[in-house]
Amino acid sequence: MTMTIDRRAFAKGMAGAAVATGAFALAGCSDGGGSASGSTAEADASSGATYKIGVLQLTEHAALDAANEGFVEALDDSGIDYTIEQQNAQNDQSACQTIAQTLVNDGCDLILAIGTPAAQAVAGATTDIPVVGTAITDFAASGLVDSNDAPGGNLTGSSDMNPVADQIDLLHELLPDAKTVGLLYCTAESNSDIQIEMASEELEAVGLTGVEYTVSSSNEIQSVVESMVGQVDAIYVPTDNTISAAMTQVASIANEAKIPTICGEVGEVEAGGLASVSINYEELGYRAGEMAVQILTEGADPAEMAIETMSASECDLVYNQETADQIGVDVSALAAEGGEDVSAS
Repeated sequence: MTMTIDRRAFAKGMAGAAVATGAFALAGCSDGGGSASGSTAEADASSGATYKIGVLQLTEHAALDAANEGFVEALDDSGIDYTIEQQNAQNDQSACQTIAQTLVNDGCDLILAIGTPAAQAVAGATTDIPVVGTAITDFAASGLVDSNDAPGGNLTGSSDMNPVADQIDLLHELLPDAKTVGLLYCTAESNSDIQIEMASEELEAVGLTGVEYTVSSSNEIQSVVESMVGQVDAIYVPTDNTISAAMTQVASIANEAKIPTICGEVGEVEAGGLASVSINYEELGYRAGEMAVQILTEGADPAEMAIETMSASECDLVYNQETADQIGVDVSALAAEGGEDVSAS
């Protein structure tokens, strides 16, 4: 499935749609709408059904924005008639809780939660309204569902569980002389804990030493990354929302010190990381949108809808040639393997 969405135009629209998140004043789930077409749309039109959908996105960065894009496109492709309220918590957990409760109070027919903290906030606000989550590493480990195969409640969705083993293999392939790898992540994100544990095991399996470098907020990123200079041969960054949102800053410091960064997703590579075997977040969001349509129009029960995942074969090999040139790493093998250069040029 190929989706051609202008990310910059979408991000601009999301910034406007975020309303005044400082005040969290929602206009209600009934503002805006999608166009109806096809048999499903005809059924909606004849019954007068217009679905109210609320969206709570944890923060703004390329991966979460892309998941949001994919979700909206799936709704449009289905032909259902809907209204949507887009809200962004700007990576603030208290904001997540406030927005989640407001969306519930507005009587939405379904809520999309993008990012683990966003989903946890919505799950805490309602056990009745169907919730679809996306860009969440492990729904069960995060306490969102009974199990990933049988959620058992009102929440289901699509997981961005990374092909961590493939990413560590990529690091080993590109940087055969590396011995010590810095594992950079935010301790406030349970999704990162899961990935870092997996990465540590994979590094050990290939004879490398992993050293954890953690932050509790974005304010600590500069000092922590600077402390890695001279101590590590490479950096591994999972799909951590705090780090992803500040990846330009991370890359600026790492690249100047000629420390290669292997990333959890393509947005981090676009922001200056070296390479990744990356989930396609637009596709991930699209799958969440398809699940939402099934719930709204077919009466599908989230409790019985297994969490959707993407296999390594469905992921994208990406690299940043500008970064490679700056730090002096040969990535020609990735181009030969069909990898995509996502650098600005």
